[in-house]
Amino acid sequence: MTASTTSDVNYDPYNIELNLAPYDMYRRLREEAPLYYNSEYDFYALSRFADVDAAAVNCQTFSSARGDVLETVKANIEIPPGFIIFEDAPIHDIHRKLLARMFTPRKISALEPKIREFCASCLDPLVGSGRFDFVADLGAQMPMRVIGMLLGLPEESHEAVRKRWDDNLRTEAGQPMEVAADSIDAGELFANYIDWRAEHPSDDIVTDLISVEFEDETGTTRRLTREELRAYASLVVGAGNETTNRLIGWMGKVLADNPEQRRQLVEDTSLIPQAIDELVRYEPSGPNMARYVTRDVEYYGQTVPEGSVMLLMLAAANRDHRQFPPDGDVFDIHRRAPQHLGFGRGAHYCLGSALARLEGRVALEEILKRFPEWDIDLEQAKLTSTSAVRGWESMPAIV
Repeated sequence: MTASTTSDVNYDPYNIELNLAPYDMYRRLREEAPLYYNSEYDFYALSRFADVDAAAVNCQTFSSARGDVLETVKANIEIPPGFIIFEDAPIHDIHRKLLARMFTPRKISALEPKIREFCASCLDPLVGSGRFDFVADLGAQMPMRVIGMLLGLPEESHEAVRKRWDDNLRTEAGQPMEVAADSIDAGELFANYIDWRAEHPSDDIVTDLISVEFEDETGTTRRLTREELRAYASLVVGAGNETTNRLIGWMGKVLADNPEQRRQLVEDTSLIPQAIDELVRYEPSGPNMARYVTRDVEYYGQTVPEGSVMLLMLAAANRDHRQFPPDGDVFDIHRRAPQHLGFGRGAHYCLGSALARLEGRVALEEILKRFPEWDIDLEQAKLTSTSAVRGWESMPAIV
C-alpha cells in the first residue's frame, strides 16, 4: 500500500521541518487524503473535524486501552491500572469519577491567588531586563508548581518530577519515541511520598485519593491500591505540566505574530479567556491522539482493518474551515466558534481543562501587565523534540 490511500501526500509525524510548520500538510491531508495511510510507520490518520470528532467519542471502535500515543499503541505494553487516559469503560469511568471529585470548581478557583502570586514572583525580577523567555522563565515552572499544590508535593521534589516526565517524552530528533513499560509510569518518584502522606494527611488530592472508597468494576467496595495511586499521581503531573507549559510558549509566539490582537487584550482584559481558548484551538499542545482499532471500519470507501492504529489529528481538525469558517488557519480572539478539540473530546475530554484555562488566563494577565509588547527571538527559540506534544522548549522575547 502506498503512503496515502488517495494521493501522493506524505505525512511523517517525526519530520523535524514539517513539525515546525505543519499547516500546509494538514490542509493537504484534509482535502486530498481525509483517510491517510502511512506504510513506513503503519498507521492510518483522520484529519477532518467531523471525522476526528466522531471517532473520539466512539470508544467501542477506537480504543484507548493500549495508549493514546502512536508509539505506545504500537508497543502493545501493559498499562498500569489507574492511568485513566489509557483505559476504556467501565474501568475508565470508575477511575475518572474518582479523580474528577478532586478537580472541583472550589479547589480550582482557590488556586488563583497562589498562581497569580507565583507568576508575579517569576516576572517581576525580569522587568527592565529587556528579555523574557516564555518557557524558561514561566512555562517550565508555573504548571509544576500548581500541580505540586494540588498533589501536596514538597517543593524540593518538583524539579525532579518535572524532569522525569520531560525525559519520558523526549525523542531523538526525527525518531519515534522509545516506549517501555516503565516509561508509562513515573510512579516510583511518588512511592515514598504516598506512604508518607498516608501517615500525614493534608488538604490535597493524594490525601483524598488514599482515603476514598469506591465500587470497582467487579462490584467490590475498596480503596485504591498503591499502584493505582502512583498511576494517578503520575497522570496528574504528566498531563498538567506538559500541556500548560506548551500553551504558555505558544502564547508568546502567536501573540507576537498578531500584535494588533495583543494590543486589544491589553486594552480589554475581558477578552483574555476567549483568547486562551482560541490559542488552544489554534496551536494545541497535543496535536494527535492515537487509538487502537477494534473492528473493521470504513472511511471514504476504504476499509481500516481491525488491529490497525488510527491517528486522530486534533491539530489538523482544529484548522478545518468546515468547522471554523471562513478560515481555520486564521488566529482570531473574537472567533465565535463551536467546540474545538484542543482539550480532546468524549470520555477522555481533558479533566484539567478548567485548570489549564485558569493558568493560561492568569499567566497572560500578569505578562501583559508587565510586557504589553514583545518581539520573539526566533533564532534562539527551540521546538521540543517529541511526538506526544508540540511546543517550545524555549521562546525568548525581546521586551
